[in-house]
Amino acid sequence: MTDADIRAQLANIFREVFDDESIAIFDAMTAKDIEEWDSLNHINLIVAVEGSFKVKFTTKEVTNLANVGEFVALIASKLS
Repeated sequence: MTDADIRAQLANIFREVFDDESIAIFDAMTAKDIEEWDSLNHINLIVAVEGSFKVKFTTKEVTNLANVGEFVALIASKLS
């Protein structure tokens, strides 16, 4: 799966979790860029990503993520 494939699938997950079809993700995007991105939706996002990509993240991996670009890289590393 390419990074572009991961981004496309991840964008769909973001749209579903945050119930906003207009969301367009970008590498520098953080929780500050989406008003609804609170701690509960953060957990919902992680769970949705794990289910969709069939991967598992450690707490350390999740807490070390700074932005969407790092999330894409983490997913790619889990899939390789």
